Amino acid sequence: MAAPTTFNILMYSHDTYGLGHIRRTMAIASHLRRTGVNVLILTGSPLVGRFDFPEGVDFVRIPGMIKKTNDEYLPLSVRMSAAHALNIRRNIIVATAKAFQPHLFIVDKAPLGLKKEVLPTLKWLKRRLPQCRTILGLRDIMDDAESTRKDWRDKGIYDVLDRFYSEIWVYGNRDYYDPIAEYEIPEAVGAKMFFTGYIPRALPKRGKMLEMRQEEHLHQKERLVLVTTGGGGDGYPLMDAYLSMLENMENPPFRSILVSGPFMPKPMREEVHRRAKKLKAHFYHFHRRMEALMGLADVVVSMGGYNTTCEILSLRKPSLVVPREEPRLEQRIRAEVFKSHGLIDFLPWADLTPENLGQKVGALIANPQSCCRGIEGFTFTGLEAISSRLAEFRGLHP
Repeated sequence: MAAPTTFNILMYSHDTYGLGHIRRTMAIASHLRRTGVNVLILTGSPLVGRFDFPEGVDFVRIPGMIKKTNDEYLPLSVRMSAAHALNIRRNIIVATAKAFQPHLFIVDKAPLGLKKEVLPTLKWLKRRLPQCRTILGLRDIMDDAESTRKDWRDKGIYDVLDRFYSEIWVYGNRDYYDPIAEYEIPEAVGAKMFFTGYIPRALPKRGKMLEMRQEEHLHQKERLVLVTTGGGGDGYPLMDAYLSMLENMENPPFRSILVSGPFMPKPMREEVHRRAKKLKAHFYHFHRRMEALMGLADVVVSMGGYNTTCEILSLRKPSLVVPREEPRLEQRIRAEVFKSHGLIDFLPWADLTPENLGQKVGALIANPQSCCRGIEGFTFTGLEAISSRLAEFRGLHP
């Protein structure tokens, strides 16, 4: 075990689609490192090197995989079979745990990891390092209740949660959505579940905001709409509808910035860039300072991922969410829940047209608080709750 003067936290980030998992992991890691711990992140995200890592946080890059369907994954870059790539990933994860000797192992979202790749590490920790606490971190909503219950039954997830995890942290508010009830969590597993509340994002500093406003050539009274599709793998229809909306307007009463996400297919990304340029809208395929960019915006148009939603609410921004409904209903359910609490406006994917988008965006520009009256009363407790659990594990509470 590591020396008593250190406390080592190993984090595993599910990384096969989008940016949400690695950004949530980074937010938690950046906060935890302030408590004097070492944090090492295991991830296959090809973008992990673009993030600024604070002192006390580092990462181990495992070969990336990309999701093709809910159950099919292929190597992102290396030319080898999926089985070979997964074997390499499994071996790196186990070897890292053995070398790092964690006091805490936090697994993001997937109890078994990708294709059960975390299971050998969970077994090794239980057998050889039983004092290491194992934590599963779950977003508030996984999928619709029926699909989640079936998936967890078929894959033996309930048993894994019972046998291999010390605690389950739910990054959400039970009053908004109760996974214990929705997913029929057994009593023994439910007793391990700890609702942290939502995970906030760092607020941009005023100096950075002023600097970015100058970079974007925004005048003081100009209104700005930011359109973001997260990782962007399935974000083209939203970008296309928004650009068509602008193309149908003679003189939009606002400026636009579009961030496609790095996983939007290149031909689609190039088309979005070309059309945006004609409309004098700024375009980025990836932006390292999304929080600052959101801070500039008067209205944010996005899909409904957990990460993006938390960023929007952290900044108290009026927003229109157009959630995906495939391959999971998670975003749609969250959008409906948050809409019912007056936190966002919501446009169903089936209703995504330039005309409907124009009406929604126009209404938000004219009256930003029309859909979001609950934002001011919304509180984030996620990081403080996690810090409290960590302090308890370390015996720092009086």
